[in-house]
Amino acid sequence: MRAVRITSLDGPEAIEVSDVPEPELPEGHVLIDVYAAGVAFPDLLQTRGRYQMRPELPFTPGMEVAGVVRSAPGGSGFVAGDRVAAMAWLGGFAEVAVAPPQMVAPLPEGMSFIEGAGVLVNMLTAHFALTKRGRYRGGETVLVQGAAGGVGVASIQLARALGAEVIAVVSSAQKAVFARRAGASMVLPVEGFKDAVREHTGGRGVDLVVDPVGGDRFADSRRCLAPEGRLLVIGFAGGRIPTIEVNRLLLNNIEVVGAAWGEYLLRHPAYLREQWDELTPLLADGELAPLLGGVYPLDRAAEALSCMDNRAALGKLVLETG
Repeated sequence: MRAVRITSLDGPEAIEVSDVPEPELPEGHVLIDVYAAGVAFPDLLQTRGRYQMRPELPFTPGMEVAGVVRSAPGGSGFVAGDRVAAMAWLGGFAEVAVAPPQMVAPLPEGMSFIEGAGVLVNMLTAHFALTKRGRYRGGETVLVQGAAGGVGVASIQLARALGAEVIAVVSSAQKAVFARRAGASMVLPVEGFKDAVREHTGGRGVDLVVDPVGGDRFADSRRCLAPEGRLLVIGFAGGRIPTIEVNRLLLNNIEVVGAAWGEYLLRHPAYLREQWDELTPLLADGELAPLLGGVYPLDRAAEALSCMDNRAALGKLVLETG
């Protein structure tokens, strides 16, 4: 089969695409013919050895896939021919992948493989962050950093579907257009966003901040919080991991909350299907369909990852294997 291979930790430009044997099928796992694979930020980190999951070289990256079941264990709820999305964790950037049954979910009728591969990590991360870690309550105001990226777009879409007012922060006019397409009611440039948020909310601030960026924006994101507000730390696409003086949390009874969906899922694997079943009606009617920033053939995986690395990606990037 054709597969993307990380053979050295020299960044996305160093990856290769080659013919390799199909993966061995562990007992109790589902074997999937992959039609599309989502490109996630951990895939980029793995090209430099900066993700917590560090397999031995060489290896095939790729966390999320969509395709057709080739075989499944009895009692798994799946049979050959089923259309599914799945968390493979590794090995998804290939024509064939394996996943445990708990990490496999049926694609709603009408959802394409590209959409299925593009929705899994980002949308379920947003759902975990907003509802479980952020304890979103109807009618709250949500500020989304990195609003034109994959997690940002998913957070805008889901928060809007849950009834929130959504304020998006972006770094360019092009990204502003994309954030509006996702459903943000207000879009702000990075420069001066804190003061603009304060003015828009009459000085109160926002209830929730979704932050996959970190870096220099973190301090002003915290200053945007209303009393009892929550800042959700999802990642550090900005590069720098920020710090905070905890007395700042005390003064306004605010919270900085970690939201690591993948880590939670490793400890609670059944949670993926709980989330998927809850979101299926919104996925089926297209309300949570991913906004795609690009669909690349497998042979151009390096280009897709480089686009993410350069922070040029808008929305979700997906690889096609066909």
